[in-house]
Amino acid sequence: MSRPENELYYADLGERGLLIFLGEEPHLNEDVYSDAFFDLAEATGVKRIVAIGGVYGAMPYDKDREISCVYSLPRMKAGLEQYTVRFSNYEGGTTIGTYLAHKAEEREMELVVFYGMSPAYEFSQLGITLQSMRVEEDYKAWYDIMRRIDHMFGTGLNLSDLGTRALELVDAWDEKIEELEKAKPDLHIHTYLERIADEFEERAFIPLDDAWNELGDLLDGMDESE
Repeated sequence: MSRPENELYYADLGERGLLIFLGEEPHLNEDVYSDAFFDLAEATGVKRIVAIGGVYGAMPYDKDREISCVYSLPRMKAGLEQYTVRFSNYEGGTTIGTYLAHKAEEREMELVVFYGMSPAYEFSQLGITLQSMRVEEDYKAWYDIMRRIDHMFGTGLNLSDLGTRALELVDAWDEKIEELEKAKPDLHIHTYLERIADEFEERAFIPLDDAWNELGDLLDGMDESE
């Protein structure tokens, strides 16, 4: 038998601190859960909360992930637009993230939820025995979300290992797709994935300061060529 656990970690980042909450969402008594969660945030002086989640969808596995977003207070929208997110218009059953966003608004607290879309493919229409494939441990989605969180809080986190794992994930899926194409050439898996890629609009997250640095490097290169 296992019991739900909720743990809190603290990281000292010099002039600021980072609290990391790792827990299991409740199956009932969500009001009690959210009250305890926000009481903790207020008691420790937290200014902004970021929660993360994921959804599956048909998208290219080798592209930047689409990141959707919900937030608690209307004034936050303008600032969040710079993070290259799709503001969610979902209607239906709620998740713990959107429920916390709703409760955060009642308490006038800033909370944003980033949802990364992980690739999932449905092959049943192709008549294949393997009816679906999806990325179970999507390092690329985690990397794309963490880049936004790192920029938002200015934490200076070292994300190089996560970035490497994201590249390795793409390479592994390249091999998997090639093996599937060779085993079942009549299914035209590449054509299926190319159609998904054609319908997908990649929106890369490039922080403004990085964009200025790239522009500066470009201008310096032009000066040197002259």
